[in-house]
Parts: sequence; C-alpha cells; structure tokens
Amino acid sequence: MTALPAERPDAAADAIRVMLCDDSAVARGALRRLLAAPPGIAVAHEARNGQQAVEMLAAMAPAQRPEVVLLDLEMPVMDGLTALPLILRAAPGVQVIVASALSQKGADATMRALRAGAVDYVPKPSAAAGGVSDPRFAEDLRAKVAGWARMRRRPRPAPLASRPVTSAPAARLPAAPMLRAALRPGRPRALAIGSSTGGPQALASLIGALRHPPSVPVLVVQHMPAGFTALLADHLDRLKRLPCAEAKEGEVLHPGRLYLAPGDRHLLVQAADDKLVARLSDGPAENFCRPAVDPMLRSLVAACGGRVVAAILTGMGQDGLEGGRALVAAGGTVMAQDEASSVVWGMPGAVARAGVASLLAPPEEIAARLLAACEGAS
Repeated sequence: MTALPAERPDAAADAIRVMLCDDSAVARGALRRLLAAPPGIAVAHEARNGQQAVEMLAAMAPAQRPEVVLLDLEMPVMDGLTALPLILRAAPGVQVIVASALSQKGADATMRALRAGAVDYVPKPSAAAGGVSDPRFAEDLRAKVAGWARMRRRPRPAPLASRPVTSAPAARLPAAPMLRAALRPGRPRALAIGSSTGGPQALASLIGALRHPPSVPVLVVQHMPAGFTALLADHLDRLKRLPCAEAKEGEVLHPGRLYLAPGDRHLLVQAADDKLVARLSDGPAENFCRPAVDPMLRSLVAACGGRVVAAILTGMGQDGLEGGRALVAAGGTVMAQDEASSVVWGMPGAVARAGVASLLAPPEEIAARLLAACEGAS
C-alpha cells in the first residue's frame, strides 16, 4: 500500500482543519492557497482520490481528523460519490462539501451527494470565469468551510418558542431592536422563502418539518446556478410534504405547491383577478444574484399588499432586506433563521439588525409558524 501523506505542519491547533480530495495537483494547490488566505483555516490533509481519502481517514486518530472535507466528484480510482459514504463512516461527524462541475451531470451528482450525506456543494467555476481565483467563488467557499465547521463545533440548540433579537450576543448585534410585532391583516395569500449559503439543507429542514401543505402557494428563491435549481426542486419534492417544481412563466400559482425560482431568472408574481401568476425575468442581477429575493418580495407586495409571510434563511450578504422592509411597511410579516442554526448569518442577520423580523428561529420552527399564519393563528 502506498504510504499515506502526513499531516501538513502548518495546521494550527485552533484552525479549522480541512482535507482536500482532488485528483488534480494544480487544483489542490490553488484551493490550498485560497483557503490559507484568511486566518483560521488550515489544509491539514490532501488526497488524490476517494480511496486514498478513505484510507487516510481510517488511519487517523480522532484528534487528527479534519472537520471539513472538500470532495471532488469526478476522480479516477474512486470517485466522490462512491467515497462519500465511506468517508462519513471513517470519520463520523465530518462535514463534506462536494465540488461539482457547472453542468447537468454535475448538478445531478451534487443532489445525489446531498441526499447521501454531504452538507453542501460548491460549483467549480470555469476557466473563462476566472477559475478558483474568481473572488465570488473564493468568498463562497471560505464562508461554507467556516460556517459548516462552526456548525460542527457548536451543538445545535433545541427549538425555542421564540428567539428574540436581544438574546443574541451583543457583539454580533450592537444596539439591536426588539422583534417587531407580527401584523396580521387576514390570512396570507402567499408564503415566500429566500436562502443562499447553506440554503439547500435549511430548505430541506423547513419543508421536511411541514405537517401538511400550506393553504397558499409557496415561492422560494435559492441562490443557485442554472441547471441546479430543477434538481433542487426534485430534491425537495422527494420529501413528500408538498409538490415542488421550478416555476414556469405565466403559470397560475396554486395553494399547497412550492415554486422555485429557476437559476439565472428572477421569480416575480403578478395579480390576475383573484389569481397569482408567476413571471420570470431576465432583469439585472440584484445583490450580485439572479434569482434574487428582493425582486420576488417587491412583486408580492405589489400583487398581495401585506398579505404575505416571508422567511429569510441562511446566506451571505443582505438579499431580502430591502424587499423585507417593503413587505413590513405594507403590513406583512418577515421571519428569519436564527444565528445558531445558520451556516452564514448574513441575510437573516441583516433583517434582524434592521428590526424587520418578527421571529428568529430554526427552520423547523419557522415551518410551524408559517403553517400557523396560514391558519390565522398567532
């Protein structure tokens, strides 16, 4: 058997410990440099294929194991999908982030990996887009590595009946306002959900916690490339809580169904008599994203007034803040994922700091509150 590479000497004791598993030495080198740029992340181990990664992890003492494995899906000897369950068995609790090609094949493999136990994914940028040196790829990767390592280190608290903004550490929410009272001008006509980094898992937790389909349409914007969103909709549909599919231009939105914004298209809503109709837009990106949450929320305010309840889940940036402000000004309600359960508390943190949110809670509790809102309960 080939000797296994030793742990890298630059892996600081308190740094997030990462294993890179990729057959390309060039790719591993680029990822190593990218992850080493900020303090707090150390590439402690590298493997050339899935088999070598499994052998390395099985031979390690628990204290030597990485917290995060960045796993390429297409490799010789043993590919990432084959290696994934073996890695999870060899290193219980490790957080596996898969790297996939921006293609239909890559999207399909990514969703299969998420169902098999991977926590997240990063789409490999093309050389034309700057490759791994692309700043947005670098920011996304670092955020996911740091966020999932933090989730592994910090046990998730049990759901609470309410998690007010002022219960968060003062250093993270200086002079934060109290939660605003939820305004209920009658039952909502639609539910809206926005998410980004860490969103696929949060969405699965929320949708999986629904006791029954809501009595109104559910619209979802997840920051995700074209080609991936149809498979995410299928991933959520497999939870068997409510029918889920990509939204289509001009279709009437029906109660108890989930409509996901297609990759690279904004999902808007238009009122038509007593119906709501989906509109897909190629308008400019907002918050560097298309689809984006803000355009969806603005269109819902125009179509439904304040009769909308929105949930902003984990993600980088502040997409959903301006749309959430408009919704609250119209009399609607905004809920946000709490910091403890968020991979990145950017989007939900933004609405919390702005005093827009009426609730901070984990996705499972948000699911219960969304159903309660549809039933006219508090």
